[in-house]
Amino acid sequence: MSRYTGPKTRINRRYGMAIFPPNKAFERRSYLPGMHGPRLRRKVTDYGTGLNEKQKARIYYGLTEKQFRMVFERAKHLKGVTGEVFLSSLEMRLDSVAYLAGFSRTRRAARQMVGHGHFLLNGRKVDIASYSCAVGDVISVRPVDGSRHLAMRNLEDARYRAVPPWLQTDQSALSCTVQRAPVRDEIALAVKEQIIVEFYSR
Repeated sequence: MSRYTGPKTRINRRYGMAIFPPNKAFERRSYLPGMHGPRLRRKVTDYGTGLNEKQKARIYYGLTEKQFRMVFERAKHLKGVTGEVFLSSLEMRLDSVAYLAGFSRTRRAARQMVGHGHFLLNGRKVDIASYSCAVGDVISVRPVDGSRHLAMRNLEDARYRAVPPWLQTDQSALSCTVQRAPVRDEIALAVKEQIIVEFYSR
């Protein structure tokens, strides 16, 4: 399954939550999309519940099914509660860290910025959005005018968005440091990760 690039409001209405930043259309019509949306009442099976939780997380982070499954398979072999380790691994992707630090407006934009080579990791250029950051890694904006102007504009737009406590940012230097791995309470995504674990363990 490919990465979702369609209407954002439709996804928010489909899953009944702000997977993408909420907008007026979602606030006006919080029911399911489609002509029968206001009256449609679906009976969801256990499989459907697991599928919905998995799709929420996959779309939220903007991954393909193959990428999402690979992160899960790696998380299974790490110490800790699998579901929490899984979400922590998703949060510590390079594109996710760049977004959380405020260097981009959206996760999709962060992925594009990484791919275009706007960031340095520990002083070296990295253009792989799926790169897994480690504790102590320093992510900085490349010292070129185009990259710096873009990041500064995005920081201004994201000034009301709180940076998670596991990241230490230096806005003057346009850099951030991964101080530790995030814990579950610091991850904003409202999904039941244990259901995702059970879904993949069938």
